[in-house]
Amino acid sequence: MLQAHGFAARVRRVRALLAVTTLLGLSLVQTCSAAEPATPVQDEKAVAAQTQTDPPHNASATWRQVRSGTEGFTTVKGTETGVLVSSQGNTWRAVRNGLITPYGGAVLIIVAASIFVFYKKKGTIKLHEPKTGRKVTRFTPNERRAHWLVAISFVCLAFSGIVLLFGKHIFLWLLGYTLFSWLGWISKNLHILAGFSFLVGVVLLFGLFWKDNLWDKSDAEWIRKAGGILNGEHVPSRRFNFGEKTWFWIGVCLFGLIMIFSGLALTFPNLFETRAAMQYAQIIHATSACLVIAMSLGHIYMGTIGMEGAYDAMKTGEVDEAWAKEHHEIWYQEEVAAKHIGGGGGTA
Repeated sequence: MLQAHGFAARVRRVRALLAVTTLLGLSLVQTCSAAEPATPVQDEKAVAAQTQTDPPHNASATWRQVRSGTEGFTTVKGTETGVLVSSQGNTWRAVRNGLITPYGGAVLIIVAASIFVFYKKKGTIKLHEPKTGRKVTRFTPNERRAHWLVAISFVCLAFSGIVLLFGKHIFLWLLGYTLFSWLGWISKNLHILAGFSFLVGVVLLFGLFWKDNLWDKSDAEWIRKAGGILNGEHVPSRRFNFGEKTWFWIGVCLFGLIMIFSGLALTFPNLFETRAAMQYAQIIHATSACLVIAMSLGHIYMGTIGMEGAYDAMKTGEVDEAWAKEHHEIWYQEEVAAKHIGGGGGTA
């Protein structure tokens, strides 16, 4: 009986100790909580406005600042190295892919198709008089070397440029990614190398032919009769007619210089201070290239299959006397007077 009474007393003492321990713990927790300042609940937008930071999961303000072109800090020193994102690049890409590529391609296709239709309708422009067999020297060896330097360089530039600008639309689906990557690499390096030879050739052509391409009163008659291309009418001209002069001054000199300078800017990007200058150079270069390639198609056509005897001038440097009389009569008469070739035969 006494043992049971002692056990009950011990249980009561344990319970009392547990109760006291619990009360002390609760008191300690309340004391710590009272010592900490209360954290007010604020709206996310208010916090963002107060701290000038973005709300959670939305970094639009930060990226707007990045895209503004503001320069940050970087240990790399150089032009625009502190600019993380250049938004103008998107504008350049839109102009290149959305305007130059489709419209430039359309111009080339339209011009090529027009020449094809003209050839199918008119065929090769034949001489009105039979060939005499007597030859007249039209171009010296140095003149032909300069011409072929420009011609070969231009063809290399045109082909490689078409690959670089239109390649993914023309060749990628045909060759596949591996072969097209090699074609692109070859085209890029060929474009750079041919560009320097083209520069040298344009300088040589200008020095050799600029005097013969000055305006002459016979050019007005050539313009009025459209060179006799449509009706086959004979139009006397000097060494170069107005059509050839137009190609020389606009195609070779004007567009040639534009492509040379813009091409140098693309080849040596460190010549300019900003990426925007590179983007402008590429737009000017590609636009000029599309236009001058379209013009060259007419020049190549007339110098090869479009006109009988025209190719001989650049192949051998000589043309038949009948060809000289029919297409450049004034020049022919000047050659006759200067070299006394007359009508009795011989080679000028």
